Amino acid sequence: MRILVIEDDEVLRTAVLSSLRSAGFAVDAVGDLGAADEALFVSSYDCAVFDRLLPGGDALDYVERKRGTGWATPVLFLTALSDPDQRVAGLRRGGDDYLEKPFASAEMVARVRSLCRRGRVAPPPVLRAGDLELDTGRYEVRRGGVLLSLTRTEFAVLRCLLENQGQAVSRDELIRTGWDEQADPSSNVLDVVLTGLRRKLLTPPLITLVPRAGYRIG
Repeated sequence: MRILVIEDDEVLRTAVLSSLRSAGFAVDAVGDLGAADEALFVSSYDCAVFDRLLPGGDALDYVERKRGTGWATPVLFLTALSDPDQRVAGLRRGGDDYLEKPFASAEMVARVRSLCRRGRVAPPPVLRAGDLELDTGRYEVRRGGVLLSLTRTEFAVLRCLLENQGQAVSRDELIRTGWDEQADPSSNVLDVVLTGLRRKLLTPPLITLVPRAGYRIG
């Protein structure tokens, strides 16, 4: 999942960036509304995290204008404005969540993750990459028309990669997809599953390692 952070305070921007990346998100960060405009024109995001008061104006006005154009990316406002009326205004004028400074990084990450889930469009029933097809309804995977036999975990990991086709998916996110919260991210369970998947998917290879980012299909 990809996040855009708009925060003019360099120290806070770096801290938010670090927390989100450590949680497995791909993150772009900018310091003003002009740079936010450019980033949103070039890329699509699963969530945007806005400081309220930025060079160039109030992010609330900016988000309200963007909503008027049909822009639907979930927005979390970070702000030192603690008045309840300010929070209500933020939610009424285009924000999806509102977090008052100072805040705990873990809470911020949890709110971003929740917004990403809320904003994601349901994937199509059949996911494809080249001659690979994953049928979410029938719980079947085929390559070149040949039915493959996958374990539950292999299916879950492959589905996550296909739902994020063309983007790197972090190890942590893949582990959260295929295992419960008790799984140890530092163990080799994911490596074992990926080795099995690569073997079953045959050639040419579809799953590639993206250094320092995770794994990608397509």
